[in-house]
Amino acid sequence: MGDFHLAQLNIGRAKGPVGEAWMAEFMELLDPVNALADRSPGFVWRLQDDAGNATSFRPYEDERMIVNMSVWESVDALWSFVYDSEHLDVMRRRREWFERFESLYMVLWWVPAGHIPSIDEAKERLALLEERGPTPDAFTFKVRFEPPDDAASPEPAFDEREGCPA
Repeated sequence: MGDFHLAQLNIGRAKGPVGEAWMAEFMELLDPVNALADRSPGFVWRLQDDAGNATSFRPYEDERMIVNMSVWESVDALWSFVYDSEHLDVMRRRREWFERFESLYMVLWWVPAGHIPSIDEAKERLALLEERGPTPDAFTFKVRFEPPDDAASPEPAFDEREGCPA
């Protein structure tokens, strides 16, 4: 897997303006969660602004849309950060700050090692997942694909773990 890394995008629509006081606790939790990501095994890169997070980026017309994007050495490395660390405690509280999405909000895809994906590239991958479902070009934790150089076939690798997100 040394030739490819895993990129991820997830998006959320805040229940109100991001700069408002009701969002303060979420904003206070960002630095510790981002620091946890930065020191997690398999972490490569994350989207961040001068404040060290990605809350100032507005790639959608809706000003309440927030993006999170990162690159990891493997699916397992990202899974461990998301579901086997303190990150899970914050993620379980997401409904306090973010609306429930009716469409897809997370996408995974392989990038050549050393490539830093753009926000537009990530948005295109999410749109591709929405249009076609999981493919080697855009997939989910539940329906995974191996990196291009390791792929024996175009068939997905299914994750059998309980509670795996779609």
